Amino acid sequence: MKSKRWWVPYAFLALPLTMYAIWVIIPLVQTLILSFTNWDGVSPTYEMIGFANFRRLFGDPNFQKSLLNNVRWLVGFAGVTVPLGLLLAVFLDQKFRGSKIYKTFMYLPMTLSFVVIGQIWMWILEPRTGALNSLLALFGLGPVGWLSDPSVVTYSLILAASWKQISYAMVLFLAGLKLVPNELVEAAYVDGANAWRRFFSVVLPMLRPAMVIAVTISIIDSLRAFDIVYVLTRGGPFYSSSVMANYMYVQAFHNYRMGYGSSIATVQFLITLGFIIFYIRHVLKKEAEL
Repeated sequence: MKSKRWWVPYAFLALPLTMYAIWVIIPLVQTLILSFTNWDGVSPTYEMIGFANFRRLFGDPNFQKSLLNNVRWLVGFAGVTVPLGLLLAVFLDQKFRGSKIYKTFMYLPMTLSFVVIGQIWMWILEPRTGALNSLLALFGLGPVGWLSDPSVVTYSLILAASWKQISYAMVLFLAGLKLVPNELVEAAYVDGANAWRRFFSVVLPMLRPAMVIAVTISIIDSLRAFDIVYVLTRGGPFYSSSVMANYMYVQAFHNYRMGYGSSIATVQFLITLGFIIFYIRHVLKKEAEL
């Protein structure tokens, strides 16, 4: 017999679903609609112009720079944070004096916002008296325009953002290492496997779930990078460090081209959605089969 209180689960879900619709679904639909308009963000009316924004978008050299920088972020961000996070986790998982203190210090960047991290790295990367150029000067090198040289500025931003993300990856791998059965490691040791063989043949395969999460989060964060770019360079010099989110913000709120900015946001959303669909269909499917 069906319960008379069938409505109770729906009552609990009503508020979160309503808030999700107000703050996510409705703005998403509005952004999609605006991407087909020429709205400037302040006028009471706008005109539907079809796919004109998207045609202009893919012929825009500054958008192409932003898209290419997002690819650099995607490769560099995951390529730096995941291996270093794993290395730190393996090191700090050892039992030695003061290991808990080191773990605390390594985790501290995770407690800071990207705005604060941006300010810290602005002091580090300052061209005249910054810590990094001062260090290079001790070896007779530099100075380097970390935030002014178009050829290195994007990599400087990735480095600054990685400082926080490494801590996040480290925590994930530390949690994963706690789930590795000691019996398997000891059995490999008895069989004569050295430390490297034990790690790559026993420990690393057991860290697959943590690895999947760390890589996925790093890729998604790289696709929506904005805070650190805006704080340190505003996308400059000459859009050389711009990413899609930053370029969208500039076009929509600085240049009053809300329709054009919405088309950039739509493209960014579709790229991110494509990755999420790929992740759900392939990575999670493989995880379920294991």
